[in-house]
Amino acid sequence: MGLGALGAYLLALLGVAELARRRRRDQSPSDHFLAGRELGSFVLFLTLYATAYSGNSLLGYPGRAYRSGFEFVMSTGFMLSIIIVFHALVPRLRPLAVEHGFVTPGDYLRVRFGGERAGRWLVVGVGALMTVALGNFLLAQLKAMGYVASIVTGGAIPYWAGVVGLAALILFYETRGGMRAVAWTDAAQGILMLAGLGALLFWLLEDAGGLIGITTSVARARPEAVAVPSATTLAYWFSTIGLLGAGSVLYPQAIQRVYAARDGTALRRSFAWMSFMPFATTLVVTLIGVAAIARLGEGIAPDEVMPRLLGQWADEGTAAAVGAVIVFLGALAAIMSTADSCLLSLGSLAARDLASRPADDPATTRLGKWMAASILFAVIPLALQRDLTLWRLIELKMELLIQCVPAFLLALHWPRLAAGPVLAGLVAGTLFSVGWTFAGVARVGGVHIGMVGLGLNMLIAVGGSLLGRPSRVPRSL
Repeated sequence: MGLGALGAYLLALLGVAELARRRRRDQSPSDHFLAGRELGSFVLFLTLYATAYSGNSLLGYPGRAYRSGFEFVMSTGFMLSIIIVFHALVPRLRPLAVEHGFVTPGDYLRVRFGGERAGRWLVVGVGALMTVALGNFLLAQLKAMGYVASIVTGGAIPYWAGVVGLAALILFYETRGGMRAVAWTDAAQGILMLAGLGALLFWLLEDAGGLIGITTSVARARPEAVAVPSATTLAYWFSTIGLLGAGSVLYPQAIQRVYAARDGTALRRSFAWMSFMPFATTLVVTLIGVAAIARLGEGIAPDEVMPRLLGQWADEGTAAAVGAVIVFLGALAAIMSTADSCLLSLGSLAARDLASRPADDPATTRLGKWMAASILFAVIPLALQRDLTLWRLIELKMELLIQCVPAFLLALHWPRLAAGPVLAGLVAGTLFSVGWTFAGVARVGGVHIGMVGLGLNMLIAVGGSLLGRPSRVPRSL
């Protein structure tokens, strides 16, 4: 059943990619990377949903909840914080994107800091940092694809074949269909994922005797999983709220979806609907991971928690097996759509922000496709290694992305901020965070090393701007 359903889904992807190719207006970066800036409320909402809830959420979050217990319910706060921070970014960024025709995050930096000597290097520095973070994000999606493809086919497709084969399909799909293909498939997979996760949670609750039954069985199996968190743990979770809240809005693909909206009304509606998704998705997968503590026992690898639960569910009968396959396909669709979005953003960042190609030249689109393919081929060998968990990959990319906060969130609200200090802070914060990470220090007193690096980053950016010449901000800002 699983192999046939997977085959039908992949064939449907090829059909969607061809339809998207026929709908394209031209070969411009705006049309390929932003779907011609014509995404309406419903499709925009679902493609934002798929970007925020990917393989990391469906495999990484339950695995982390399985290891941590009920304290990981704070993860719902992570996702809510993303919506809050978006409200600090979008109202000021969206009008500028419409006025100046932004395609990449670097286009905003060109307008904001274009009159300063360090502005060009800031574009390159932010572009390089976002490219590395996106490469990490792509790596997480490839790992998740390998797991899901292997499980949904009962081992008929091994992990390595799932990674390589689906990566090749994504490359073809992204090259043919661009953002339109991503957005259209997001709509279908989002509905599948919500329905499947709801059904899985209902089965777990019914089988365990409700939430009280799950809590009782978890307390019996692992008492510390229901204990009150320590002060260090609380510091860690609040640090993670800040890390994910600020870092997630700086996903290049998230920023580009702000650019791709048909109008301000579509954008406002989609964000209003997104406000409910942490409860419909993050809270659900957290409870699923907690329920796994009693059902699976100890010694399970975190990234295998969700596949094992779905395997148990499938053994309950034909209807349950169909439901499990729907969840698997919804998860795989979310993962592949997110990987596709990563490739689109990687291509646009590499061609426009790193190579400085024109924003309206079809040659920029072609170069972006080739550069994205090169990055994909470089990441595949890393995805075949299983030593990093998906949750740790989430943290690592956020600790890089969060160093871009002054260049966007602070620069949008403080005209005095200057390019030179922002660039110096970006470099210092990144080197600090990466250096301590390689030294084996992930947190200080429960606080992520990336958040400490951001503090150093902000101190240099703000202090240098106050001591130096005022930034020459264009009148339109």
